Amino acid sequence: MTGRIDVHQHLVPEPYARWLRSRGVDAPGGRPLPSWSPAQALELMDRQGIATAILSLTTPGAYLGDGSDAADVARQANEYAAQLAADHPGRFGFFATLTLPDVTAAIAEAAHALDELSADGVTLLANSDGTYLGDPAFDPLMAALDERAAVIFVHPAQLPGPVIEGIPPFAADFLLDTTRAAYTLVKHDVPRRFPNLRFILAHAGGFVPYAAHRLAISVFNDTGRDLNQILDDLSGFYFDTALSSSPAALPSLLAFARPGHVLYGSDWPFAPELAVAYFNTWADDDAVNHGNARELFKERFRA
Repeated sequence: MTGRIDVHQHLVPEPYARWLRSRGVDAPGGRPLPSWSPAQALELMDRQGIATAILSLTTPGAYLGDGSDAADVARQANEYAAQLAADHPGRFGFFATLTLPDVTAAIAEAAHALDELSADGVTLLANSDGTYLGDPAFDPLMAALDERAAVIFVHPAQLPGPVIEGIPPFAADFLLDTTRAAYTLVKHDVPRRFPNLRFILAHAGGFVPYAAHRLAISVFNDTGRDLNQILDDLSGFYFDTALSSSPAALPSLLAFARPGHVLYGSDWPFAPELAVAYFNTWADDDAVNHGNARELFKERFRA
């Protein structure tokens, strides 16, 4: 396989779009809900040299308001994605949608999606109702995922707090949200307490590669842990290149991340094809484009 393996591509099934609109959500993250269908996705993939896309719902996921329908929304999305992958073998995989901050329901849906639907991993938002991923409240879910050696795709959500007029959340807030998630995961020692987990941070990890030493000093001040160990934990995340493979960002990311931990991402359809093609201009590394993902998702891409 030489085509790209896209670990950051979204799906927007019509029932999910209707549910969002019924709840008053028509521009998650400041981007209007885009037109999406499997046929459109495959056409985009063929034009952009993407062999396989591992699909995920984006923010706000399945939890809105009181979360009373989160379990049903997540189950419907996961069943749809599993059928889509079965209908197009080799072209689509998926990260399962869970129900955080409802930990009990999230554990149940993770078991169903990973054990029965053969999901490639799970999607967790950087913060769920203002609680960040490293929070000990989520430890039971981390333990359940660790038992399954799960891949966790960490996608940003809207920051807890007001949106600043004139700055759409996807432009800057998303990067901070991912950085906060990475910080709390390392601060609470999640990567070492649950060593079988593999985390993919969206959009090149937000600010993590560029502020890692500053973040590490803060974690050191809070915990007294070895500084080199903290930096090793930060560089040990996986990072996707969605909207981030520019001549300035990509070399910095490759210099920081552990070898083999940078993966291709497009962010389509929330990133329009013009943006996907623009960033693909510099995405010309075979390991990043497909080799590293083949190693991470061995079961899916075994010969």
